[in-house]
Amino acid sequence: MGTVVIAMTGVGCALAGYHGRRWVGQRKIQEAEAQAKQILESAALRAETTRREAELEGKELLHRIRQEFEQQTQETRRRVGELERRLGQKEGQLDRKVEQLDLRERGLAERERSLTAKAQQLDQMLLEEKSRLQEVAGLVPEQAKALLLTKMESDVRQEASLMIKRIEDEAKQEADRRARNIIGLAIQRCAPDHTIESTVSVINLPSEEMKGRIIGREGRNIRAFETATGVDLIVDDTPESVTLSAFDMVRREIARIALTRLMSDGRIHPARIEEVVDKVKKEMEQTIQQEGEQAIQEVGLQQVHPEMVKLLGRLRYRTSYSQNVLAHLKECAFIMNVLASELGIPPALARRAALFHDIGKAVSHEIEGPHALIGADLARKYGESADVIHAIEAHHNEVPPHNLIAVLTQVSDAISGSRPGARGDTLENYVRRLKALESIADSFKGVAKSYAIQAGREVRVIVQPERVTDLEAIALAREIRQRIEGGLEFPGQIKVTVVRETRAVEYAR
Repeated sequence: MGTVVIAMTGVGCALAGYHGRRWVGQRKIQEAEAQAKQILESAALRAETTRREAELEGKELLHRIRQEFEQQTQETRRRVGELERRLGQKEGQLDRKVEQLDLRERGLAERERSLTAKAQQLDQMLLEEKSRLQEVAGLVPEQAKALLLTKMESDVRQEASLMIKRIEDEAKQEADRRARNIIGLAIQRCAPDHTIESTVSVINLPSEEMKGRIIGREGRNIRAFETATGVDLIVDDTPESVTLSAFDMVRREIARIALTRLMSDGRIHPARIEEVVDKVKKEMEQTIQQEGEQAIQEVGLQQVHPEMVKLLGRLRYRTSYSQNVLAHLKECAFIMNVLASELGIPPALARRAALFHDIGKAVSHEIEGPHALIGADLARKYGESADVIHAIEAHHNEVPPHNLIAVLTQVSDAISGSRPGARGDTLENYVRRLKALESIADSFKGVAKSYAIQAGREVRVIVQPERVTDLEAIALAREIRQRIEGGLEFPGQIKVTVVRETRAVEYAR
C-alpha cells in the first residue's frame, strides 16, 4: 500500500513536471511570437522612416536642381539683356553718326550754294565795275579823281563797319569769360561799403559794462542770442555799442528789438533770451501782417491771399537803392491807377499788378532766380489772375510783355524808381546827366535828335536815314558809347540805341 502511494506520488510528480514543462514551453513560444511581432513592427517602422527620408532627400535634390536651373536661367537672361542693351547703344550711336553725316552733307550743300551765289554776286560786281570804268573813261581827270575818292571813302567806311561788327562779335564772346573776373574785382573794390550799410545795425549801449552781460559767462548769452535770432552779434572795441549783422532785414530787426528789450529789462540769460526773442518774433509776424493789410487798404484791393499779404508786409523791411520797396510798390500802384484811368483799363487790376510786381523780393534771398520770375511763381501759387502774373514776370523783360497791363507796370516802375530823389540822387545831378547825354549824342554828324530816357540809363539816337547807313549806325553807336565813357561819370550802365528808319508819306486827295 505504501508502495502504491509512492508510485502514485511518483506518477503525479511526473505528470506535474510534464504539465509544468508544457506550460513553460507554451510561455516561451508566446514570448517568442511577441518578440517576433515586435521585431516585425520595428522593421516596418524603420522601413517607413527610411522611405520618408528617401522622399525628403529626393524633394531637396529636386529643389536644388530647380534653384540651380533658375539661377542659370536668370544669368542667361541677364547676359541676353546686357547684349540687347549694348546692341541698342550701338544702334543709337550708329543713328547719331548717320544724323551727323546728314547734317554735314546738308552743311556742305548749303556752303556750295552760298559759294555759288557769292560767285554770281562777284561776277555781277565785275560787270558793274566795268560799266563804271567805261563811264569814267569819258570824264575829265578832276571828275574821275573825285568819283574815285568818293567810291574809296564809301568802300572804306563799309569795310570799317564790317570790321567793327566782327570785332564786337568777338568781343562779346570774350566778354563772357572776362566779365566774371571784372565783376568780381568790382565787388571787391566797391561792395564792402554798401554791404556794411545794408546788412548791419548798430545798437548803442548804456555803458561798457553791458557788453560783458551780453556776452555772459563763457559766452553763453551771446551764443544763445545768435542761435535764437540767426543774426551775428559782433562785440568789438567800439565804445558803448555792438553790431548786428545779417542779410535778412526781418531777422536783424527782430534781433535789434529783442536786444533793446533785454538791456532795458536787465535780465540777460539764455532762458530769458529765448523767451524775449520768441515774443518779438510773434509780434513781428503781427507787425508784418498789419503792414501788408495796411498797404492793401491804402491801395484799395480786395480778396488777397493771406500769404501774399505777409510777403507784402515783409517788404517793409527791404530796400532797393536806398528806396523802401513797400513804399515803392504803393507809389507804383498810385501811378498805375492814374495811367489806367486815362487809358480805359480797369484801375483795380492795374493797381493789383503794380502793387505785386516786386513781391518776389520778399524771398529772393531764399530762392534762386530773378525776383520777377520768383514773384510770378508766387502769384500763380496763390491764385492771382493771368494778367497780374504776366505783369510781374515781364516788368524787367525776363518775359516779353504782350498786353497793356504789363507795359504800364514797367512804366510805373520806371517812373517811381527814376523820380529825382527817390533813390538817393539829387535833382541837379539828374538833370545834368540827361543834358550831357543828349549833347554828346547830338554832336555826331547825321544825328537828327537824341532823347535820354529811363532816368539817364538809356539814350535813344534818331539818325537821318539818307546820311547814315545800317552799318554806319552800328559804328555810330559804338562811337557814342566811347564818347560817353570818356567824358561822363555815371552809375551803373547806359544803353545806347541808334534808330534808323525811312518813312514814306503820301496824301490821297
